[in-house]
Amino acid sequence: MEQPSINSHIDAFSARLIRQKFPTKQAVITEIMNLKAILHLPKATEHFVSDLHGEFDAFDYVLRNGSGSIKQKIHAHMDGFLTPRHIEDLAILVYYPEDEIDHQKKHLHGDVLDQWYLDVVSRLLTLLQAAASKYTRSKVRKALDPNFAYITEEFLYNDARDFNKHEYSSQLLTDMLSLHQAEPFIIATCYSIQRLVVDHLHVVGDVYDRGDQPDKIMERLIAYPSVDIQWGNHDILWLGAMAGSKLCMLTLLRICARYNNLNIVEDAYGINLRHLVAFAEQHYGENPSFCPKLVPGDSYSFTGEKEQLTRIHQAIAIMQFKLEGQTIERRPEFKMDARNLLRQIDYKQQTLAIDGKTYPLENTCFQMIDPKNPNKLTPEENEIINSLLLSFQNSTKLKRHLDFMLHKGSLYKCYNGNLLVHGCLPVTADGKWQKVVFNGHTYAGKQLLDFCQEQIETAYAHPDQTDDFATDLLWYLWEGEHSPLFGKKKMTTFERYFIKDKKTHHEEKNAYFDLRKDEKFCQNILVEFDLDPHSGHIINGHTPIKKGQSGIMAHTKMLVIDGGYSKAYHHTTGIGGCTLLYNSYGLQLVTHHPFTSKQEIIEKRHDNLSKIKTVNQVERRKKVADTDTGKALQHRIEVLRVLLNEDDAI
Repeated sequence: MEQPSINSHIDAFSARLIRQKFPTKQAVITEIMNLKAILHLPKATEHFVSDLHGEFDAFDYVLRNGSGSIKQKIHAHMDGFLTPRHIEDLAILVYYPEDEIDHQKKHLHGDVLDQWYLDVVSRLLTLLQAAASKYTRSKVRKALDPNFAYITEEFLYNDARDFNKHEYSSQLLTDMLSLHQAEPFIIATCYSIQRLVVDHLHVVGDVYDRGDQPDKIMERLIAYPSVDIQWGNHDILWLGAMAGSKLCMLTLLRICARYNNLNIVEDAYGINLRHLVAFAEQHYGENPSFCPKLVPGDSYSFTGEKEQLTRIHQAIAIMQFKLEGQTIERRPEFKMDARNLLRQIDYKQQTLAIDGKTYPLENTCFQMIDPKNPNKLTPEENEIINSLLLSFQNSTKLKRHLDFMLHKGSLYKCYNGNLLVHGCLPVTADGKWQKVVFNGHTYAGKQLLDFCQEQIETAYAHPDQTDDFATDLLWYLWEGEHSPLFGKKKMTTFERYFIKDKKTHHEEKNAYFDLRKDEKFCQNILVEFDLDPHSGHIINGHTPIKKGQSGIMAHTKMLVIDGGYSKAYHHTTGIGGCTLLYNSYGLQLVTHHPFTSKQEIIEKRHDNLSKIKTVNQVERRKKVADTDTGKALQHRIEVLRVLLNEDDAI
């Protein structure tokens, strides 16, 4: 029987590459054996986080402890050998090795300190061996510090009880102490454990927003070995600014001013705001509606900062509202005429009619608005906006961060049978896909997200185009009625500033957020994305879970993991964030106490983990073969078999 040509499975270029890597029959056979063996290893752990909102310290802590994975691993392998206090000490060491070593050195000296080094080296090697047991030696080697890879492998893969190597191992430990290598070895081993306990990180949206260190989060993600990002509504503002959207840029600047976070723009990303500051101080004054909102523990860095931010806040907001009106007029397909509010104000009476009812406007700051042409920017406003956009797009650090976010990100991701999406899938009240018309074409469900993804990438690739459809769509994704990132009928920013009646502040949510509690609805979504409706799950962020509520919905089909990293949400959620773990045994939802500080954890000897709740536990432990990676490996095996058969036929 004639064997199929390799070109029927892969293209000629790929075939050439594979043959170069495996030039002999034995090399092909060895690789097939290796890949088939890997398929039988346990599935590695995935870690899901969401809505980080610039809270670097809390995020860094959760990343270091693997949402409790490290503590679980210690308990699994050392219960009965270590007391609860020593388990706590070991966990804190793995989380913060440099700080814990410094802490111990304050209390221990001489031989006692040396004995501590030896004890923790032994415990860390036991823990490293447990963490490494899921992986091939090749993968473990990549997780080791190159400076200590040889020594670590000698300890890992040799039996310390082997009489023939007893003196060999003892000498390694003796030299580690005498040559002052114990500390760097311990630190390196702790970070190797962190890397191996969690294999892959999913960030389900909103790196940016209220917290003041999103730049540090981005640096951490760039350095992380395996990560993907599902863009959130706040992330799209930053991507939009880099893509040329003046409106996205002004919106994120307004939010930074509102929450006393302009240092992100100025200090972290080096964007010059002097012209904006001078303009604001010249034209705007005190206004209670625009005073910055501070979270507990926050403070102003200099006298007069509150007043300055209040003025800046007003200047940005008015420019934003003007550009919103221009965009709405330019894009009738967005169907947002009702939000072209500056044109609907009665400037003499200082009133605004909404849904047939007229409301008085308070704390107005309309002095830079021409009532005859309210959406028109003044020449100085126009100059400020163009200058700011140029600064945004020329910030090397910001571009590096957003290039990474674009490269690693998407609006949704299907991964190992689960759907990861930050916001929602817009639907009608009866649960049918909401149809949206753009440029004469109708989109709904998965097609809508795919279309928006394409437009985001198009806009980002052409940052010099500032008012084309793709760039305008990035702003629509922030607050458009049928945006999968927003999920509400309208955004009432204007009303919150200027109208006292809180009925006008209400933002009606898309039906998705009620329907997602229904199992059948969630199964229909999974089918829409070609996922198994029985074994798959939808993993959502965007909406903080309130006190007493559960993020586990629709008989575990829907998992909402926005538990409120941001300090501003702690009073609403009662917790310091939710995360999710997916290992070979199933899914676990983890809730965290509000993060305090690294110093408190080390001094009080107690970490902030709250509790771990099993979402589902599989009957048969999942293996690599059950994952997307396994499918890719299986395809590679099939290709190699074709190579092998062709070699046999020659």
